[in-house]
Amino acid sequence: MRQYRLVPILSIILLFSFVQYLDAQHTENTQTLNLEEIWKIAEANNRQLKLSDLNLQQSYLEVLEAKDLQLPELSLGGDIKLNSKFLIYNDGLFSSPQNVPIKGYGYGLGYNLNFNLFNGGKNKRNVLMKKEEETRKHYEVDLLKFNVKYNVSIAYFDLYKFLHFYDFIDAEIKTEKKQLLLIESLYKNGTVLKSDVLRISVKLSQLELSLSNIEKKIEITKQRLNILMGYDNEKELTINYKDTVQLDDITNANYNDYVELALNKSPEYKIINSDIKWSELNIKQIKATLLPKVSLYSNYNYTYPQISFYPYSNNLWGFGQTGIKVQFSIDNLYKSKHSIAHAKIISNQIKEKANIKKDEISLQIKEAYLQQQQAFEDVETEIKNITKTTEVVRVIKSSYLNQESLLTDLLEAENTLLEAKFNLTTAQTNVKLTHIKLMTIVGIL
Repeated sequence: MRQYRLVPILSIILLFSFVQYLDAQHTENTQTLNLEEIWKIAEANNRQLKLSDLNLQQSYLEVLEAKDLQLPELSLGGDIKLNSKFLIYNDGLFSSPQNVPIKGYGYGLGYNLNFNLFNGGKNKRNVLMKKEEETRKHYEVDLLKFNVKYNVSIAYFDLYKFLHFYDFIDAEIKTEKKQLLLIESLYKNGTVLKSDVLRISVKLSQLELSLSNIEKKIEITKQRLNILMGYDNEKELTINYKDTVQLDDITNANYNDYVELALNKSPEYKIINSDIKWSELNIKQIKATLLPKVSLYSNYNYTYPQISFYPYSNNLWGFGQTGIKVQFSIDNLYKSKHSIAHAKIISNQIKEKANIKKDEISLQIKEAYLQQQQAFEDVETEIKNITKTTEVVRVIKSSYLNQESLLTDLLEAENTLLEAKFNLTTAQTNVKLTHIKLMTIVGIL
């Protein structure tokens, strides 16, 4: 009988051990990530960044293609044909022709070489323009990388806030449930009114509804973070939200220092400067059409039969030429005027856009700089509010239990304290976010 009794006990022990093992495996597979680690994952797996890398590879190949155009043009050719009668009209078209005997078929084989010696530097300049486009792509990748990291930061700190809000509300619910038991006990003893029990019940319902709403926001934010990291939407994700936001490492640099840095580091500003360089090269490229084109050429062909020069022959013959060819397009003297004027207008537009972008960056830095200062002030204010409100809640709770104040006063004070906790967490994350935003605009994130 003892053996039969041991079987269910051993089964329960094994089942419990297996559940513990699965829980341990789940914990190991679910890595807790901080913001820097999520940044690294996003840089490696974000789909937008992968697409930008492909665009960068494309621009690199375009530079190589432009360099290929500088190489000599060399071609091999051959043909085979059927020849008609070779008629020569010695006395005019309407006279009887002389029939020159030639073979009824023919063939040829040879090569053709053409090497550009001078064309106004168009080929070299085309390489420079493609390189400038590649440089611009690098700046675009940097800009996108900063924006992705900033968007990751927004989602990360949203998740950070919501997880803290969840803990605040959950703790408040537990506190209010204990308080409800106390008030129900006081009500049974005739110390408080039924309306107090109803008020605390209503507050509990509202807190539970808020908790449910926060849970949904947490799920949505986790999915947004997974997408930014290039992960599966439903992948489990945890962050170090228990750690307090460190604000000491944020250096409060001068506004003018940020502007100076942006003019040297900002990818947006670099993109505009790259556009200016490209437009200036484009003007020179169009002006180059006014210059002559000089090339070295060479060709040699074996042809059968020989009917190109007199006397004609039914034998295989070879002939080639090597020389320098000069071409000058006269029509470009008047056609290029409007093209050059158009290119200059485009260049001036881009330069004006650079000034506009400079003003925009300065304004963005000013806005983010003031937002950061405001966030610091909010943190200090909310810390003081929490200290004061905690004391207010303690005093009102004591006076309520002594029937010296109303429950509505206590509930209002508790709500104020909970809101102050929300505001402090929001202000702390805003300090970090505004700092990251500043680094994004400046171009040193």
